[in-house]
Amino acid sequence: MENDRHPAPAEAIPVARAVDHGFARLLPDVDRERAMLLTVDGAPQSYVDLDDPTYLEFEYTRRIAHLLDSCAPAGAPLDLLHLGGGALTLPRYAAATRPGSRQDVVEADRGLLELVAEQLPLPAGSGITVHTADARAHVEAAPADSADVLVADVFGGSRVPAHLTSVEFARAAERVLRPRGVYAANLADGAPFGFLGSQLATFGTVFGELALIAEPAVLRGRRFGNVLLLASHAPLDTAALARRTAADVFPARVEHGPALVRFAGDARPVRDAEARDSPEPPAGAFGIG
Repeated sequence: MENDRHPAPAEAIPVARAVDHGFARLLPDVDRERAMLLTVDGAPQSYVDLDDPTYLEFEYTRRIAHLLDSCAPAGAPLDLLHLGGGALTLPRYAAATRPGSRQDVVEADRGLLELVAEQLPLPAGSGITVHTADARAHVEAAPADSADVLVADVFGGSRVPAHLTSVEFARAAERVLRPRGVYAANLADGAPFGFLGSQLATFGTVFGELALIAEPAVLRGRRFGNVLLLASHAPLDTAALARRTAADVFPARVEHGPALVRFAGDARPVRDAEARDSPEPPAGAFGIG
């Protein structure tokens, strides 16, 4: 009889390898039999449990999952475009929770994709297509009105690349999204939120609805951390998102409407000509151990 379980990782020990944009490690989780943590240059990138793709270890991935869970009826397939591949955590989650979804994943690091395919293979029929390409170039070439959700989780080291932070990029993302589609970007910043403010101003020039999701300590400026930026033309279901994120193991808060003025401050939209990478995180902000 054919084994219907996914094949086990080729090695049950840590795997370390130079990839195109750094040095990657896959570290087994001693508490979960077929789970691995991916790091690149020491920074955690992804966590995958092959036996349970709905298990999400990182807080920010759970927040994006809450968005996916709330933007369509349970189980309904979605067309998703993921910028930034890592170990394909969220595409695996969507494939498990929304069978039949069509998902495109864009990752510039071919060596990293080869490592993930070798050690953490996708199940047959996942509906996930992986592209080795620059994220912005792929978006600019993608068909218009082709995605329900566009997830941007792209970091060069621990910084969001400048060419994914501009008005020109926001317009390219809008073109790919359907009229009720949602853009979701994993960002990182801390007080006084100069980068976050610029992103609110930038995406606010293109989209009519904006929201932020993050831990209260990050939003209060007490520490540097991940902030999820949501942008859409359609009203965002912030009430549903607030309920889901507040009930999480690591509760988060949803900010929208007038509350965003505090974060935007007097920031101006960023054009390609003046775009810069997101700020360097403080030492130890995203390390492990």
